[in-house]
Amino acid sequence: MKFDETTPGVALDGLRPAPAQQWGGVRLIPLLRDQVHGDLRLCERKNTAHIVDVGNGTAYCSFMPHAFILDWNAEGQALAAHGAQLRTKDSRTPPRQTTVLHRMAKREDRNTLRFVPLHLAMEGYLSLHFGGPDVAWTEYSREALSRGLSPRSERSVPGLWLAGLADALRVFEIHEGQVGVLVFVADALASAFVVPHPEDYRALHRSLLADFYGELLFQYGLLHDAVQSIDLRIDGARVHDLADLRAAVQAGRDEWHAHTALLTTGLLERSTHWQTVHRAGPFRLRRFIGELQPDRESHIGEAIVRADGTLEYLKTYRLSAAQIRRAYLLQHLAAHEWHLARTAEALGDTYEGLLVRLRNAGFGHLLKPHILRDLR
Repeated sequence: MKFDETTPGVALDGLRPAPAQQWGGVRLIPLLRDQVHGDLRLCERKNTAHIVDVGNGTAYCSFMPHAFILDWNAEGQALAAHGAQLRTKDSRTPPRQTTVLHRMAKREDRNTLRFVPLHLAMEGYLSLHFGGPDVAWTEYSREALSRGLSPRSERSVPGLWLAGLADALRVFEIHEGQVGVLVFVADALASAFVVPHPEDYRALHRSLLADFYGELLFQYGLLHDAVQSIDLRIDGARVHDLADLRAAVQAGRDEWHAHTALLTTGLLERSTHWQTVHRAGPFRLRRFIGELQPDRESHIGEAIVRADGTLEYLKTYRLSAAQIRRAYLLQHLAAHEWHLARTAEALGDTYEGLLVRLRNAGFGHLLKPHILRDLR
């Protein structure tokens, strides 16, 4: 995965947060868009089993609960959401089908792009230094030198498993002009979701349940059944006229914005590395990975950005501490040509300590068996 740009964070330019809504341990902050262009639309394709062809004679099977279909008009004309069909009451269609997908993102016709939400981002994370050692150091196993990190996998949980999320999506108000939402579990940012048009958001609001999330958020949902309310409070004793009321409301809104900024620091204010995956008309489909530091929050995700920088689509995934540690170790190994002693020195660790960290991170298979036996 080669990055073509680094930014201070993920910018939510053109979006503004509405007051947060709480349900148990779940907090949702709606995102509103004041200027909707209307020339880019997003819809959903549900319940499809896929065979994904990744090239070089390699493919894998996957059941994807939903894919997104992106439709645009280069002339700037407004588009209607597509994907829905009028059917008679007794018409029957198969509940799912099997297709061959030749890439995670692919044009289906001139102005239509199909991509699988979050799979682009996770594919980028899993491909980090996937080739393994590029020098045949004696500590590495034959499999590591010939196959690299293949197979590479990570675990996640569906949104349906996050306590309170289904109820929150069902009962919370959808605002006029809402095109996205920030999802928090026990005030930990679980996901940011943005689409181009308010009608798209209404159609895709509950698709958050089909996304996948880190196991940490599942645990937070079980342990924290409530979060503190941040409702607007106005001291009536200080309000004497409309100017006072207007100032009090503005102060409350400023407090909401400050609270949102505090909760989203890990996504919006930390160094982020970007890769352009696909160009679709005047838009770019991009994926990103945040700064990898074991003691810091980090997110991966994907976005669609207009030529002028306007964010039209965003979906993010919060990495767990273990996932950050794994990527952090791989990053340092690759930076030092997979030389274990030099990597250990750069990390401020001993040679044996690095071997233990690799084993505990799930990379023990990269090392020869007798090295692991000596560690025991």
